[in-house]
Amino acid sequence: MIRLAEPADLAYLPAIDVAAGAVFRDVGMEAVADDEPPPLALFEKHLAQGHVWVWGKRKQPPAAFCLVEVVDGTAHIGQISVHPDHARRGIGAALIDHLDEWARDRGLPEITLTTFRDVPWNAPYYARLGFTAVADADLGPGLAAIRAAEAERGLDRWPRVVMTRHVPIDAPARTDIEGD
Repeated sequence: MIRLAEPADLAYLPAIDVAAGAVFRDVGMEAVADDEPPPLALFEKHLAQGHVWVWGKRKQPPAAFCLVEVVDGTAHIGQISVHPDHARRGIGAALIDHLDEWARDRGLPEITLTTFRDVPWNAPYYARLGFTAVADADLGPGLAAIRAAEAERGLDRWPRVVMTRHVPIDAPARTDIEGD
């Protein structure tokens, strides 16, 4: 079940992010695996804006989340994490598909994200979901600033890429989603 996050969900989101990040250790990216989760204030800000979705039933701990913000006129995925206990079940793809409807309803033509180019569950996975790479020269100022902040954090030790996916005009309504 995909639903808007509620205040009670916030306590679980950092732990989901840490658990999801641990798999980077398997590909020699210990610094990413050991990275701190986003601060609770960031989750709270996105929650207040209605820009955090979780996968899970109400009154139960969520197993995944997606933070979104509007950047350069796109629905930008700031973070998407699925707890490894629930990985490989299509939850991340379902969260992204939900964004098609959300973005379309707001007149946003694309979904964007930044990711590691060579990590199998990053850029290759998103490519299978219909995302394509965006050349650095084609980035708007907001996405360029996000990339600069990532580089400043040291994430460019491994190749990174901005990816985009066109929002279909006729994205079907999802029946397994609650909230906006």
